Amino acid sequence: MPLREWQEIQTVPRRPLDGFAKTMKDASSGEAPAPLAVPGVSVAAVEAGVRYPDRKDLVALSFDAGTTAAAVFTRNAFCAAPVVVAREHLRDCGFMPRLLLINTGNANAGTGESGMQVAQRCCEEAATALGLDKSEVLPFSTGVIGEDLPADRIVNALPKLFAARSPDCWEQAALGIMTTDTRPKLGSRQFVADNVTYALTGIAKGAGMLRPDMATMLAFLATDAAIAPEVLDALLRRAVEASFHRITVDGDTSTNDAVVLAATGASGTQRCDDVNSELAQAFARALESLCLELAQGLVRDGEGASKFVEIQVSGGRDERECLDVAFTIAHSPLVKTALFAGDPNWGRLLAAIGRAGLDDLDVTGVRIFINDLIIAEKGARAAGYVEARVAELMQGEELRLGIELGRGDAKTCVWTSDFSYDYVRINAEYRS
Repeated sequence: MPLREWQEIQTVPRRPLDGFAKTMKDASSGEAPAPLAVPGVSVAAVEAGVRYPDRKDLVALSFDAGTTAAAVFTRNAFCAAPVVVAREHLRDCGFMPRLLLINTGNANAGTGESGMQVAQRCCEEAATALGLDKSEVLPFSTGVIGEDLPADRIVNALPKLFAARSPDCWEQAALGIMTTDTRPKLGSRQFVADNVTYALTGIAKGAGMLRPDMATMLAFLATDAAIAPEVLDALLRRAVEASFHRITVDGDTSTNDAVVLAATGASGTQRCDDVNSELAQAFARALESLCLELAQGLVRDGEGASKFVEIQVSGGRDERECLDVAFTIAHSPLVKTALFAGDPNWGRLLAAIGRAGLDDLDVTGVRIFINDLIIAEKGARAAGYVEARVAELMQGEELRLGIELGRGDAKTCVWTSDFSYDYVRINAEYRS
């Protein structure tokens, strides 16, 4: 049998995009939870034909005047033109943007000076249409790297995009920012502070080229609370560190990615300038919860993924070495393929822990668990280990790998997925 034919038979079927209501179900009711409209925010998604026909690929998030914002951008040295422009514009507008303009299908990365000009032109055209300063427009792009972004298609779609804006289009926006994702990622929270109820809604995209640093993805969140930019920045970085910085699909840090958090102040309450205030603390809890939900949603929809894997590492001397162990395991192709096969090859875990770079690691103090079942300790297979039982556990779609290092009190948690035949196929055919 030819290799390609065999691969096609073995490929795990890619989960279909069958509508928001079937992919974001509420556990209790079976119905899709409606995302909350955020006062002061209007959203739209339209077809611009950037790369693919017949799909929404241009998204706008518009904010009322007075909105404050904070953002975290990719640390990749080859960051894309829209990242450079968005970072500059956010600073130039005093962290008070009015429009986020997002396209999919083309990353506008690796495009040199012409890419910068295209990103600026899109901002200028959008600003002119809405009567804004160009610095109040932040551009974002995701898709294929190294190809020129067709600015005319975006510019020509702007009138339709702006005419479609509505407070209730979050679901369409979540669909519109997808690339190899198979389903939209969005969620909402309500939080209460000083007897006032606020809304927080966010969307995210990402399924491959996904690794923290910051996090390889796009995410956009907004609330109607009034919060100073410096408070937003502190709370966003804390939330990102506990969520988007704790996920990985393949270890690749992208060129385009960003998380943006906006606060419209449309609630009419006094602006929060104190990170320790009741409002800031209530908002922080909601933000961290929503960011974690979105981050885990990205891993669950990882390219070709058949398993969602939580890696818990405890007993480290500090969090850094716990993270080193967790990410060494999460990035090991041998571990990830064993997870896909349901193969209880605990030796691959042992090898990954041993090469994570921990000084003076006493391997006899390390214990390894799958779910709650101990499989290795004292440098060898655990007493009472039964391979059939472990293999049965590994057939589950959700797994927990527990690593106890036995050398301190630090702990951390990272989320990842397996590697399947489909991951190779999706990325081999990405530009075809």
